Amino acid sequence: MSHAGAATAWPDRVAAVGWDHVRDELDRYGCALTGPPLAPAEAGCLRRARNRGGDPGGAGILEGVRLRWLTMFLDFPPGAFTRGVAFWREVTGAGLSPSRGAAGEFATLLPPTGDACLRVQRVAAGSGGCHLDLHVDGSLSGAADRAVGLGASVRHAEEGLVAAQSPGGFAFCLVQWDGESVAPSPVRLGDAGDSRADQLCLDIPAAGYDRECSFWSALTGYELRAGSRPEFGYLARPEGIPVRLLLQRLDDAAPGKRVAGHVDFACADRRRLAGLHAAAGARILAEYPVWTVLADPAGREYCLTARDPRTGTLARSPAGQFL
Repeated sequence: MSHAGAATAWPDRVAAVGWDHVRDELDRYGCALTGPPLAPAEAGCLRRARNRGGDPGGAGILEGVRLRWLTMFLDFPPGAFTRGVAFWREVTGAGLSPSRGAAGEFATLLPPTGDACLRVQRVAAGSGGCHLDLHVDGSLSGAADRAVGLGASVRHAEEGLVAAQSPGGFAFCLVQWDGESVAPSPVRLGDAGDSRADQLCLDIPAAGYDRECSFWSALTGYELRAGSRPEFGYLARPEGIPVRLLLQRLDDAAPGKRVAGHVDFACADRRRLAGLHAAAGARILAEYPVWTVLADPAGREYCLTARDPRTGTLARSPAGQFL
C-alpha cells in the first residue's frame, strides 16, 4: 500500500489479510479505504463524515461499545429534493436545519421537542429511498469487525464513518454518537390527533429473511420478537431509542431483489391523518386493517399504522403479541 492517499482494491485486501491488518495499514499510512463505486446512500454517509470531521466514532455491540441512537435518512433524487423535504417537514411538524455538505445535500428535520432522528439528503443518482444511521459510542474499528463478522459488507471506511450493507443489501452507516438522548414527542396535526414517524420497516425477500433478522438483532443487541402476523418480526428497542425496527417478510419478492426499507408513522387516527397527508401532496395507494400505504411527492412509499404514537405498539392481539 503506497503512502498519502493512494488506494488499494480494499475488498480483495480485506479478504486476503483480514480487516484488522488493513485497518493497521490505514492507521500507518493515513489512507482511506477505497473500492467499487458506492451506492448513493453510502456515498452520502461518506460525505457526511468528511464534512463533520472530528474524532472517530464507535459502532456495534461489543464490550465497551454502545448503540446510543438511530436515525432514518430519506434519500431524494435531485429533482424531488426540494418538494420532498417540504412535504416531510409538513407531515412531521419539523423545522429544518441549515444545509450542509459540499453541495448543500444534507439537512436535518428538527422536531418540536427532543433530538432529531430524521434526516434528508439529495443523492447524485438513482431514485432515492432510505437508509439507517447507527450512532454508537466506542470503537469504530471494533464495530466494523463485529458487523463484518455478522455478514455485513463494508463498502467504505474512513475517520468517524463506516458505510456498509446488510447481508440482504440494505445500506446503513455506523457514525459517531453526538449526545442525542431524548426521543421526539408525537406531534398533533389539525384534527387528526397525535402522530410520529418512528419506525423503519425493512422489506425482506423470504429467502433471506431469517438471516437478515438474525443480523439486525445481533448488530443492535435488541431482542427479536414475533409480530402479530406471521410475516412480521420486530426488535425490542430500549427505552429512549427513537426508531423502532420492523422486519417484514416478502413472500412474493422477485428473485434477486435486495432488502429495501420504508418509514412508518404511528398515529391515533389513520383516516384523518391520511387526508392531511394527501392534502400535503401524498397519494393514498392502499388501505389495510391496521395500516394505510401512501406515496410521498417523490414516489417513496410509506405507511400510516394504527400504533400508539407514544409507545409504538398496537393493542395486543388475541395471541398476546404486538406488531
